[in-house]
Amino acid sequence: MASRRPNSVDEDTQIADPDRPTKRARLQPDPLQVNPPQPTQDADDEDEEDEYGLTTKPDAPRASDLYLDTINRAALDFDFEKLCSVSLSNINVYGCLVCGKYFQGRGRNSYAYSHSIHDDHHVFINLESTKVYVLPDNYPVQDPSLSDITSYLSPTFPPSTIPHLSSPSHASKLSYDLSGKAYVPGYVGLNNIKRNDHMNVIIQMLSHVPPLRDFLLLLPSPGSPATSKPQIKVKPTELLTRFSALTKKLWNPRLFKAQVSPHEFLQEVGRASGGRFRLESQGDPVEFLGWLLNRLHTDLGGKKGKDSSIIFKSFQGELRTEAQQVLVGRESDAKPRFDIDRDIKQTISPFLFLAVDLPPPPLFQDAIEKNIIPQVGIHSVLAKYDGKSTQESRGQLRRYKCQRLPPYIILHYKRFTKNQFVEEKNPTIVNFPLRGVDFREYLDAPPTHPPTLYDLLSNITHESVAGTTRDKEATTWKVHLRAGSGGGVEEKWWEVQDLRVQEIRKEMIFLGESVLQVWERRDGGR
Repeated sequence: MASRRPNSVDEDTQIADPDRPTKRARLQPDPLQVNPPQPTQDADDEDEEDEYGLTTKPDAPRASDLYLDTINRAALDFDFEKLCSVSLSNINVYGCLVCGKYFQGRGRNSYAYSHSIHDDHHVFINLESTKVYVLPDNYPVQDPSLSDITSYLSPTFPPSTIPHLSSPSHASKLSYDLSGKAYVPGYVGLNNIKRNDHMNVIIQMLSHVPPLRDFLLLLPSPGSPATSKPQIKVKPTELLTRFSALTKKLWNPRLFKAQVSPHEFLQEVGRASGGRFRLESQGDPVEFLGWLLNRLHTDLGGKKGKDSSIIFKSFQGELRTEAQQVLVGRESDAKPRFDIDRDIKQTISPFLFLAVDLPPPPLFQDAIEKNIIPQVGIHSVLAKYDGKSTQESRGQLRRYKCQRLPPYIILHYKRFTKNQFVEEKNPTIVNFPLRGVDFREYLDAPPTHPPTLYDLLSNITHESVAGTTRDKEATTWKVHLRAGSGGGVEEKWWEVQDLRVQEIRKEMIFLGESVLQVWERRDGGR
């Protein structure tokens, strides 16, 4: 069978640069062979068959043909939105492994092809399928040395490795980035692009809730083979896909830089929320948390059932509310109370987090007590849900008690109050133990209910200069994260503020002005 010479070129192709290695021969199948080799072709480049034909991988590719020595790992950053740097399109985008820029396509008329010619950069990776190609010759490359780049772009987690992430020993297993900086996977800083620190703490908090974290880590990325079959009823939305990709990067043990940018995920948050949550404006993490949990539940095909999604299965509980109209008595100073002789309206509704009221700080203080910050115990503020304490609002008396507690309880300390003129913050410090808080007193359920002892899993605090609140620039959001299952004198905690990650003594955690907390049921929350 006649074959073309290796150095021959097509009639419609210009003579190649003599300094660049020659193209490989295009092999034709042998008609006498029983099972001729089938050529391969990418689904996203089917329209390039007329220009290039079908190519096969050589048995022994030369290193000089692969240009692998030109790859610059320090220039690679896959955290930003996958858009072509020229056309701004997100379809069929390739990343240049030499300079890190994104370009669309790899055909002769594509921007990636032009970049390979003009800038003499030849190695490109498909940002969706993670396949590597050499341009302008347009042949695939499979080399073990590229595995770290693939893991950096699209990390995968075998199911057998997931349980170890919650073990106390995980905190002692250090990984190292390209510069040799040590970090613990999962306890990595998030870049504050503009003013998104209030969303960064929510991302960190949710990515450390074991059931949700495991679900996101096992969710297959687009174009990659699935390592497991998560219980998801619908096709993953763009928001869910990007949140999964961000969580995988936070827990990736093969990062090139010991930090992650949430830009790609937060861009989708801005689109999905209609501009309600934006990178350039400070916001309320409680509002963002409520929106994100409900949106993820909907994207997962969740319904009203308590186990219809991983969100409701982890965070949803039931609350009983009793309400009665207030009757004004003759004594103006008498405290309104429930009258058992009158009708009491009772409703049972689901909740994703419990709002806790803080006692108002004293209006006046003498010279001796002017520097004293008011403090209160956690059981004192949780008494709102004991079924006895009453609250008056809009002409009604209300009292609350839980009917069912979720595996993970989210507490929201209502620290901010706002009227038509100004927003104020309550500086009261809440004292709480890190482990063994019993919620039995706030639960009206049969003895068959799961255990009611909870341990602190994460804690979000707010700091601001005196006289300022969330809308000012001099505010700081921090999150405290427990390492693994914790426990004992060796229990470790990390404090994360954007890119700053440091280990913190557990005795210092309750000193901050807590706004949000996640409590994990003692049986592991599973």
